[in-house]
Amino acid sequence: MLVIIKNDYELLSQEAAKVIADRLKKKPNLVLGLATGSTPLGLYKELIRMHKYEGLDFSKVVTFNLDEYIGLPPSHDQSYHYFMQKNFFSEINLDPRFIHVPQGMANDVKQFCNWYEERIKSFGGIDIQVLGIGANGHIAFNEPGSSLGSRTRIKTLTPTTRDDNKRFFEKGEDVPKYAITMGVGTIMDAKELLLVASGQSKAEAIRASVEGPITAMCPASIIQMHKEAFVIIDKSAASRLSGTYVDTWESLIL
Repeated sequence: MLVIIKNDYELLSQEAAKVIADRLKKKPNLVLGLATGSTPLGLYKELIRMHKYEGLDFSKVVTFNLDEYIGLPPSHDQSYHYFMQKNFFSEINLDPRFIHVPQGMANDVKQFCNWYEERIKSFGGIDIQVLGIGANGHIAFNEPGSSLGSRTRIKTLTPTTRDDNKRFFEKGEDVPKYAITMGVGTIMDAKELLLVASGQSKAEAIRASVEGPITAMCPASIIQMHKEAFVIIDKSAASRLSGTYVDTWESLIL
């Protein structure tokens, strides 16, 4: 695990985008795992800039998103389909056939989850998975207490997560109670992980994930066991870390 601390959100976003761009240039048909939430937005913005002004090509890229609310159609402005289309997919040259976001309106959720797992395998697995982190240490919708070996499945959202997300909905009771999420085990199967976090509100979750014990009560702590994991954060998110870490990855890559 390589922890990289940047001065601010803009710089961490640029650093994370450099990693993705490097992998994409080396493998044009990259299988890219994506996350929603506010923190990855800066990363996506920088990748869009690279596409428009530096020719970064996504035409052969395959994407898999981490999660989606149950019961929200892709057209709903709070669905993760809508979020990704608005903030990333519509701005780059992805082939729509290669975009995968869990289907929150699936009639048979279990069958869909099994298909999603097999679909990832059919492309040879995810090359690099972008992750955010919740204030309680969750990754995707794998809440504290989730099995560290779990696969794509339906999850009940905790009151903490629903409360965190209610600002995006007109009424608190509109926040969905369930979601489809990649499992922790599915995420750990990715060849590389890239976790981004910004702000003081994520400092305790980052401390627990990077320097705490590996525990299901902080699902993100499992990334300590991944052999190729980047944790790119700003100084505020790093404020509770006690170790010494680097500020760039490029000089460390062979």
